[in-house]
Amino acid sequence: MEKSYKEAVDEINYKIVELSTLYEIAKSLVSSIDPEVNLSFILEILSRNMGMRRGTLTLLDPDTKQLYIELAHGLTEEEKDRGVYKVGEGITGKVVETGEPIIIPDVGKEPLFLNRTRSRGDISRENISFISVPVKVKGETIGVLSVDRLFKEKSISLEEDVRVLTVVASLIGQAITIAKMVELEKNHLIKEKLSLQRELKSPYRFANIVFQSDKMREILDSSWRVSQSKATVLLRGESGTGKELIARAIHYHSKRCDKPFIGVNCAAIPDNLIESDLFGHEKGAFTGAIQTKRGRFEMADGGTLFFDEIGDIPLSTQIKLLRVLQEKRFERVGGSKSINVDVRIITATNMDLEAAVLKGDFREDLYYRLNVVPVRIPPLRDRKEDIPPLVGHFLQIYNEENGRDIKISNEALDTLLMYDWPGNVRELENCVERMIVMAKNEIIMAEDVPLNIGTDFIVGKGQDGSQNSFLKTLDRTIEEIEKERIIEALKRCGYVQAKAARQLGITARQIGYKIKKYGIEDKQI
Repeated sequence: MEKSYKEAVDEINYKIVELSTLYEIAKSLVSSIDPEVNLSFILEILSRNMGMRRGTLTLLDPDTKQLYIELAHGLTEEEKDRGVYKVGEGITGKVVETGEPIIIPDVGKEPLFLNRTRSRGDISRENISFISVPVKVKGETIGVLSVDRLFKEKSISLEEDVRVLTVVASLIGQAITIAKMVELEKNHLIKEKLSLQRELKSPYRFANIVFQSDKMREILDSSWRVSQSKATVLLRGESGTGKELIARAIHYHSKRCDKPFIGVNCAAIPDNLIESDLFGHEKGAFTGAIQTKRGRFEMADGGTLFFDEIGDIPLSTQIKLLRVLQEKRFERVGGSKSINVDVRIITATNMDLEAAVLKGDFREDLYYRLNVVPVRIPPLRDRKEDIPPLVGHFLQIYNEENGRDIKISNEALDTLLMYDWPGNVRELENCVERMIVMAKNEIIMAEDVPLNIGTDFIVGKGQDGSQNSFLKTLDRTIEEIEKERIIEALKRCGYVQAKAARQLGITARQIGYKIKKYGIEDKQI
């Protein structure tokens, strides 16, 4: 049967509108990377150009396996919120289940049409057609594009509408895919940016800790492993060995790195104030409590709380601390409301806690709570190979701070190597700063080393009581240290002498001479 002139004209006009609509939709998709803006434009274009009264984009939630109206045209927010379907439920659910379009010529005569949004009034009287097509990504149905049409609005068959809407749904699927990719990439870049900022800005990176000894390498390796866990850490070591530095490094390499790191020096807080400092207090809890105060546990919520000198905490506070560790909640001083916290505990001490437990000065149950992962930091005298790189590090810091360019001679460095450093790294740092401030020349010589360091051994006596004997012993000891440093450098550099020389700050010729002088052989390395 031949088409009438009017039918032919209507079909041509429809093709023109169809092409115009698809062009506008494609144009809108490249105008913005915001999927919500793009999809809203699409529904408006369909309504304006093709006379579709209502339009909805319903998406499948992969977690709940339910369908929710993501965007709507011609619906109120309340009507939109009512549009929730299960897979297989109603027309929308059937389209997701089958992955095929569905046409309902008259929704008033279709029992599967639920009209859940109740946006159409009396559907038995409105003569509404309903078209739903699947939105697919890589062959998987992720949602449904649905529109309403009135019977009298067109003479073109509803199958033509399905064809147009299928193309539009395909474009929507691509837009959603691109938006998800952009969002994932954005989140990845944000995480990477935060990570890099943290790495660059934090002076507490493990990579920034200056050392050369195998002992410190083992300590940092253990610390890095424990940083990836939630375990409580007990740092042991003499004063000045860098316990707080390690504690901060553990925090900044953990998943809590974006949360607070709060430090508490238990030895510096008076016994009568420590509970208020840790747990906070309510207004009027005691004389002078003129307002409510948050304690350090609250300030550290989500992050890390570092207790330095934990052995000095009073017994009365130890009981409350144990309760917080066990129950993860506490009350402020003068309060009755329980406050829940999520805090990682790192403690440090130079005290013999085991002896304190035996004396009854430290609770045994608290000791076991804190001693989950013990990390013992050796004193500087037991890792003297760390002294040269530390000296170089402190020279750089205090040269910049004081606007100077002071270097240190090998003789002065040997003098520093001979000292036992009872104050450990902190004492070494103070010594280097003092030498830079007081330096009269551009190079620090042995005689420029502070007397309270040098005289302890330079003017000492040998075993036979003679100063000369002592100096000979000193020379031998310096040679032993130098030999040990060369062997360690060669080990690290795979016995490449030029590379080891650069690390030691000497020439390749000098290291060759010293290797021969000390009789260093491959088997020693």
